[in-house]
Amino acid sequence: MLSAGFVLAGGQSSRMGRDKALLPYRDTVLVDWIARQVEAAAGSATLVGPPERYRFLGRPVLADLRPGCGPLAGIETALEATTVEFNLIVACDLPNLTRDLLAGLLEAAMRQDADCTLPEAPGIDQPPLCAVWRRRCRDKVRQALDQGERKLARLLEQLRLNRWTVAGAAWAVNLNTPEDYRHQVARSSDA
Repeated sequence: MLSAGFVLAGGQSSRMGRDKALLPYRDTVLVDWIARQVEAAAGSATLVGPPERYRFLGRPVLADLRPGCGPLAGIETALEATTVEFNLIVACDLPNLTRDLLAGLLEAAMRQDADCTLPEAPGIDQPPLCAVWRRRCRDKVRQALDQGERKLARLLEQLRLNRWTVAGAAWAVNLNTPEDYRHQVARSSDA
């Protein structure tokens, strides 16, 4: 197997007011919907977050190695656990990700010798947490965290990046607030 998939679900969801990973979405909950897309593209989908909270979904769950230390710590957890070179790592709050987009991102990563391949689209200044990470990045991620770094953008400045352009920006919608969620549910029911 060349690739593996991970969905980060260890955040606090403070702006949402409840665990956004467990918000009802389509015929399941949000984290499971995202995991289905990841698994279809990467061949597997392991959740990174509190096992006691997500085990009931019947998916593999890894406890964060550094709980409460943000998405960079979730990436570290995934890269420490993986046995493959190409690792699709996405946040649990990106309801418009599709298996086709994620498969395209993986293909783009496999054609380059970059450390990390990120999707980008016109008009998006700061893309959401969705990238293919090479396993070889784990030492740099660990070192950044050991030095107290929590900002993903600072780590990315130290890596060889491949930016893969995606037409349109709908895939980059993330759900941070109850209003974001209500708007997304209304949009998905209209589709």
